[in-house]
Amino acid sequence: MTGRALVAWNLRRVRVAAGISQERLAADAGVDRAYLGGLERQTENPTVDLLDRVASTLQVPLAELFMQPAEGETAPQALRGGRRRG
Repeated sequence: MTGRALVAWNLRRVRVAAGISQERLAADAGVDRAYLGGLERQTENPTVDLLDRVASTLQVPLAELFMQPAEGETAPQALRGGRRRG
């Protein structure tokens, strides 16, 4: 798995586990939502500074974004779309 794929996998895994939408994470980290989506689709090549900011926003160590998934682990699923009812 490439570094870009590891970041994409782990970014989605951590974000979904925390129940945070791409839109919310992007706003909190000061990143464009489309760019954040590109990170998860492996179409963007982030700087270490940006990854550090995203990891900090998610309250995980930067190394968490580079963790190798366990053998046979299924890819993290996206959050359910749509707005939440208040």
